[in-house]
Amino acid sequence: MFTGIVREVGRVVSFDGHRLVVDAQTHAAQGDSVSVDGVCLTAVDGSELAFDVVDETLARTTLGELKAGDRVNLEPALRAGEPLGGHYVQGHVDGVGRVRSLDSECEGQRAWFDAPQHVLRYCVEKGSVTVDGVSLTVAGLDDKGFAVALVPHTLAVTTLGALEPGKEVNLEADAFAKYVERLAGLRSEHGHDR
Repeated sequence: MFTGIVREVGRVVSFDGHRLVVDAQTHAAQGDSVSVDGVCLTAVDGSELAFDVVDETLARTTLGELKAGDRVNLEPALRAGEPLGGHYVQGHVDGVGRVRSLDSECEGQRAWFDAPQHVLRYCVEKGSVTVDGVSLTVAGLDDKGFAVALVPHTLAVTTLGALEPGKEVNLEADAFAKYVERLAGLRSEHGHDR
């Protein structure tokens, strides 16, 4: 479990299509979970920040596009007793979105993302969404995507400050919305929708 509060931006040392090595101050023991651009990965080496990336992950995320020198958002898994800060994030990417537009807004930016319908269905204004591992609040919706307001701090301490129109991003919808939909569907199936 994660919070969507990025702890560090790391730099890809190497990625051969299956083994991802990242240079960062973040320490992870073998077996620890770390969110890399919003994707929950398991550390495979205690001496360096390295992960095995399987075909399923490559097919459903943007990680397959990574190359040496790329910057990635990092967050170690939430430990019991730590403050939540963002929202509950699983690191299970629901889909890949694309930056539609970026507009200056005060000191920050308003970013619009086109999103797959199976992600967009869980987005509500003022609800939570995760973009490349960053917990954000939905500031606008239309039939093709959603907007977020990026404050200067977020732009400075995450990779979102380098977004450009057309860039693909990892999206995770609010997990609670998915559970509510599932439970409401089960109640309806069993005639308990009163």
